Order: sequence, then structure tokens, then C-alpha cells
Amino acid sequence: MKKKSELIFSAIQVPIDAVMIVLASLSAFVIRNIPEILLLKPKLYDFPLKNYLLSVLMLTPIVLLIYAIEGLYNLQVTRRFWREALKVFSATSIALVIVIVTIFLKREFFSSRFIILAAWLLVVLFVAFGRYLLRRLQKSLLISKGIGVHQVLLIGSNGKMDKIKKIIEADPSLGYRIVDHVDSGSIKAIREIKKQKGLDEIIVCDSTLTDEEQEKLIDYCAINNIAYKFIPSTLQTSRMEAGIFSGEPIIEVRNTPLEGWGKILKRTFDIFASILLIILFAPLMLLVACLIKLESYFEKKKGGPIVYQNERIGGDGKKFKVLKFRYMKWEMCTDPSTPEGRKAIEYEKELIKKKSLRKGPLYKIQNDPRKTKVGAFIEKYSIDELPQFFNVLRGEMSLVGPRPHQQREVEKYSEYHRRLLTIKPGVTGMAQVSGRSDLQFEDEYKLDVYYIENWSLWQDIQICLKTVLVLFKRRRN
Repeated sequence: MKKKSELIFSAIQVPIDAVMIVLASLSAFVIRNIPEILLLKPKLYDFPLKNYLLSVLMLTPIVLLIYAIEGLYNLQVTRRFWREALKVFSATSIALVIVIVTIFLKREFFSSRFIILAAWLLVVLFVAFGRYLLRRLQKSLLISKGIGVHQVLLIGSNGKMDKIKKIIEADPSLGYRIVDHVDSGSIKAIREIKKQKGLDEIIVCDSTLTDEEQEKLIDYCAINNIAYKFIPSTLQTSRMEAGIFSGEPIIEVRNTPLEGWGKILKRTFDIFASILLIILFAPLMLLVACLIKLESYFEKKKGGPIVYQNERIGGDGKKFKVLKFRYMKWEMCTDPSTPEGRKAIEYEKELIKKKSLRKGPLYKIQNDPRKTKVGAFIEKYSIDELPQFFNVLRGEMSLVGPRPHQQREVEKYSEYHRRLLTIKPGVTGMAQVSGRSDLQFEDEYKLDVYYIENWSLWQDIQICLKTVLVLFKRRRN
């Protein structure tokens, strides 16, 4: 159920957007008329502010309508700001196309390319900023005054529901308050809870509920304007495709959309994006290479490699060499078939046993003494992984996907973990942007499986953009 405060904020959002659109358009007009801005190319002609403002006021309702169609007025406290900003960008871009087409068809409107592009960029920035301020106000009222809080009832007792309960209790900014937690979906008990404490939403995670009980519960929620949500089983979250087999209806569970054209689309994106990123980060990679070489020189260990190749298991269980800038002392990156290499592996096993922060097949060594000074810095900010763009270009990895694991880690997999090997590993992924190296393996596995089952190119782009935002968060050492 949408709270009254959410409806009010959603209504306020419309005039705020309108004001921001007009202000952004006027700012573009002012910028165009500052001589210093246009020194390289003088204005070809002038047009009156009155005519320009009239055009802006005519276009503003159209832009607001596009925002509404794109779902930007379905305002909720819990929606992430970066997702909302991306929606503002895409919706404003649609409006830009409409403006360009209109000017092409009716040339008596102004035809300044500069002012059109400047207005587009400024509208995105102004509207996103206005929405950010409104969200801050809304969240402040939510936390301090409880305005807009959703009263939620939890039904079911198991590990999943316990986890949901802990998340809600730990973060008031999510906008939920647990009014009760019961084991069964008794309508009588729910009716009493609603009467005494109030109720906006029900979250169910109980596989023992019969179809009849669920139907009654859904009907009760619909009649009483209560939102009904449930935590699905693994089968319920799978992608399914209905069909007919010899006259009988049949449902096929699709493992991933990365089949056929999906696979081709992802590979095309990887090729173009990896080339662009290699060019973009070439100066930084050159600088890091020089720093690693200099550090080895001053430590009088000239034999250390700048980039080391570590064998990993990729898609379909194929082995490949993942490329990384060396962030460990050179003697720790030697060939495992040599006496020095075997000694380094034994030392690593000892560190894993004493200092690993993670449970399961993977390890994360706290305060790893094998790191160099330069290595500690580049590993902290994931700069050591930049050479993996070449792995992507060669087709051994993808920009987005599960992380590539070592043979000894894969050997510790349970059978169901091998789903991670059904697609190419990635430089970044859903697990990395959700918790980076701090996630336990089982949590990482669940996120990666969700990604495999629900892949889309837009999701890849979002993960790549979000990676930039989380890149500079400090890793646990």
C-alpha cells in the first residue's frame, strides 16, 4: 500500500521537476550568451529570450509526460538514487530526440545546437539534484519522525526470513517497521494484528502454506489494501518458457538468457568496451608498470614480473591465465613447479589457515604480509585487475560475470556451485558491486546465480557503472 506521505511527495515532485527544467533551460540560454564560452565559434544569430522561454514552457509538459511514462513519479523512499538518476538521463534523452525531430520539421523554432545540448545536460543535472534534495527530506522525515514508514508483518520461520528480519531491524532508512513475526498465515491472527498495530505489508516465506491458504491470504490483503509479498523458492525465481509437447502444455526452465543472440550481444559489448577501456586506462597502466619496476629495482630484486599470469578456471571449466599487475613480492609469484614456487604455496596455505576472513572454498588473507607497498595500494583500489581487459578482448573473460577461481578452490565446490562455470568469468560482477571481497562465498554464489538467470545487456551496463561508484571503497585487508 502506498503511504499518504509517498503520494504527497510524488505530487510535489511534478512542480519541482517543472521548475528545474525551466531553470536548466534558462541557464543554457545564459551560458550561450557569455562571450567567453563561445570564443572559438561566434554565434551565427540571436533569438529573443521571450520566444525561447515560450518554447521551453511548451516543451516542459511533454518532458513531464515522458518522465511519468518512464515511472519517475512512482516515488518511494527506498528507491536507490543512482537508478533514479539513470532514469532521469534516459527520459530526458528521449525528450531531446523529440526536440531535435520537431526542430527539423519546423525550422522557425530556434536551431542552436549548443543550446539544445547544453539544456539537455543541465536538465539532467538540475532534475537529478532536485530529486536528491527531495529524497533527503523524505528520508529525514522517515527516520526522525517515522513519516512514511511501512508497517510490515513477517510470516514464516526459517533462515531466509531471519535474514530479512535482521536487515530491516538494522537499517531504519529502508522504510519498514516490523509489527510482528508469526509462524503461520492465520487470517484470524492477522486480522487481530492489523486491528491493534496497523498493517501496510505482509512478507511471506513459508513453503508449508497450501494453495488454499495462500489464496485466502492474498484475497484478505487485496480487500484490506495491504501489499502482499513473498520470498520465492529457487524454482520460482527461474526463467520459465511455456510450450506445447504433443498436445500437452509443458514448461521449460531456461538456465540463462545468455544463449543464442544473448551470447552474441554480450560478446560484442565486451569487445568494444574492452578496447575503449584499454585505451582509456593505458596511461594509468603504464604508470603502474613503472612503479612496480622501480620498487623492484630499489629492493634489488630486478627479476620480479610486472604482470603475472595466474591459472584460473573459466567458462565450461576451461583453464586460462588471468592477467594481473603483481602486487606481491616477486618470490611469491614464481612458478609452482619450482622449489621456490612450492615454498610460496606452502606459506600461502599457512596464511590461509591462520588469517583467512572468508569461509568456504575461497579465502581472503587479512593484512597479507606478502604485499609490496605499491601492490597494497593498487590491490586496495582494484587497479591490479586492469590487465584483465586483455583477457576480455581475447574472449577468456567477460566484463561482467562470476569471478574466476583457482583450480584448488573449484575442487572444494559443492556440486551446485558448478553453475558458476556455465558462463565466462567477469572482471566485475553483481557480487563485487554488492559487497566486493567482503562477501562470504555462499552469498556471492547466490548473487552470481541470480545474474546468470536474469542476464540483460542493460544490467551489464548498470553493473559496470556501479563498479565505478564502489571502486574506491576501502577493502578489508
